Amino acid sequence: MISDLFSILSWWSLIFILGLFFLPLTLLLFRNFFDKGYLFSKLMAILLISYTNWLLGSLKILPFNQLTILGIIIIWIVLNLILKKKKRINLKSFFRENWKIFLFEELLFLFCLLGWSLVRAFQPNIHGLEKFMDYGFVNSILRSSFFPPQDMWLAGETVNYYYFGHLITALLTKISGINSTITYNLMISTIFAFSFVGTFSLGANMSYFFLKEKRLKNLKLVFFIGLFAAFLLNLGGNLHPLYWLLKNNSFLGYWYPDATRFIVEKFGAIDNTIHEFPIYSFVVADLHGHLLNLPFVLLFMAMVMRLLLLKNIKLIEILPFGLLLGMMYITNSWDLPIYLLLLTLIVFYKNYQQFKIKLKTFFKTFTFTFPCLILAIIFSLPFHLKFTPIASKIAPVDFNSPPWMLLVLWGLPLFITLSFLITLKSKSKITKIDALAIALVALSWFLIIVPEVVYVKDIYIHSYQRANTMFKLTYQSFVMFSLVIAFIFLRIFLLKRKKIKILILCLSLPFLFSVFSYPFFAIRSYYGFQNYQGLFGLNHLETFYPNDYQAILWLRENIKGQPVIIEAVGESYTDFARVSANTGLPTILGWRVHEWLWRGSFDEAGLRTEEVKEIYEDEDLEKTKELLEKYKVDFVFIGDLEKEEYPNLDEEKFNELGKLLFSSGETKIYQLD
Repeated sequence: MISDLFSILSWWSLIFILGLFFLPLTLLLFRNFFDKGYLFSKLMAILLISYTNWLLGSLKILPFNQLTILGIIIIWIVLNLILKKKKRINLKSFFRENWKIFLFEELLFLFCLLGWSLVRAFQPNIHGLEKFMDYGFVNSILRSSFFPPQDMWLAGETVNYYYFGHLITALLTKISGINSTITYNLMISTIFAFSFVGTFSLGANMSYFFLKEKRLKNLKLVFFIGLFAAFLLNLGGNLHPLYWLLKNNSFLGYWYPDATRFIVEKFGAIDNTIHEFPIYSFVVADLHGHLLNLPFVLLFMAMVMRLLLLKNIKLIEILPFGLLLGMMYITNSWDLPIYLLLLTLIVFYKNYQQFKIKLKTFFKTFTFTFPCLILAIIFSLPFHLKFTPIASKIAPVDFNSPPWMLLVLWGLPLFITLSFLITLKSKSKITKIDALAIALVALSWFLIIVPEVVYVKDIYIHSYQRANTMFKLTYQSFVMFSLVIAFIFLRIFLLKRKKIKILILCLSLPFLFSVFSYPFFAIRSYYGFQNYQGLFGLNHLETFYPNDYQAILWLRENIKGQPVIIEAVGESYTDFARVSANTGLPTILGWRVHEWLWRGSFDEAGLRTEEVKEIYEDEDLEKTKELLEKYKVDFVFIGDLEKEEYPNLDEEKFNELGKLLFSSGETKIYQLD
């Protein structure tokens, strides 16, 4: 545990220092926020440093290594110091006046980082679901000099997926000096900390500005709403636990993933859907784009709120929005249109306030948001030029969700939306923060309705046809609803009609009970809290494949660059492709269904499946040599899964084609001549 604490504190120290150096930019942007946007300085530091490294690596100007990263950090520090001097930003004054909130948010961030890291330490294995995929991306990027990185599961090709969030993980791994077997888990905890404190900041600032417009002052209420929003977004679920309790009269047998896969059948037809939310993502710990982008989604919403509160919108404001949207595209592309739409709604509202419903309102909205989109495309262009969209066609859905099932998923947001309408009917004037809340509510419901009408086609065109569409859209609905629900509770609390206020608050209690009971089941079920294992993520390999584990460790420590290694081909969500995933060395073919999804065709995956089988089993030495040369294979891995998958494996021929480089028990690595 001591070594884990050292790793956590070293990781936190790095992020803390980077945030301090970026305070001038942060204070300039968020000087009107009650907390001066303190938490967002860390995010902007990580974003700008990572983006600069990615851009230089994508343009083949500078390699992705520690020296380049350090040089870029120094340049950004100098730019912040110049900004501090030019804008006469007095950091001492800011700290003297705001040290209490700065200290609170820093301690909250550290507490969340420590807390979730210790939770992960009870089940740290980078194993199961799609962890191999995410970890493989990180390890491939760590071995890369330029971008896009090599696809570890399709030798000779580059990654055709949204990998910027994995690059951020790799960058922090490089400059921290901590092994990726640990930083994978630290990154999950870091996202939790960023998301929790970022949500607190957003929720608190919404409350602060609303109360300010109402000429009220209640700092305790501001803090409460901020924390309430943070708990809702990061530790809240839906009404599925309540549904289970009412159906079964107890929680006996409750299985937490069911809350994210609830809509599965309609009139006897299979309609598998996915409707996840952040706490589920944190629990299962897949380092996916939707989770990696969550802190930057919160940063984007903070920028939107800042824009809303400005007296006049200047064209220079287009730049940060273009950058953030471009970064979203290369991290989790679905978020770009969603948050561009949110930005459009807010810009339209500001123009409407000034010009009402006139052509000028639409024109000025378009001339702000369209350049943001163009800039986003420009900022992400190196990625876009190398990326082939996984799905591009839109089709009408064959299934619709039964209304009662939608109520189980979205009952609390529906109840709070109706309550919000009651508060808006009061005689009080609609404030700017009310307008933001209305935009968030409207957009959230729109995202829920869309997958009931159309879906984006990918290879899952039958029983899972709308699963990914529903997943990516409603995930953001949950995020926005969590933020706005806390604010609406503030509106309800301030209602003058006590009977209505008390009635709404009492009726909300069963909903809140269900929402906050979910993490109790999920965290306890996944982690158990019986055996502290630490943050090292490869324990499962040592347990189930001890000889393969030794070979993988040897490859990680001794093989530089990205030479090709051959291992057994297998199905997704299995232990196959464990060598490439855990080392970042490309193999001929890894999880074939994933490659089918990423490439849009099974042709290449099907061909390589058979050719890998021939390499391991064919007795024809010349044919084997020809296939190995075709894929420029340098190393042959023979372990438990290779012998299982290829029962006619001809190991002797690899002694003729090369030499034995490493062995542990029955696991062997051959280096080819």
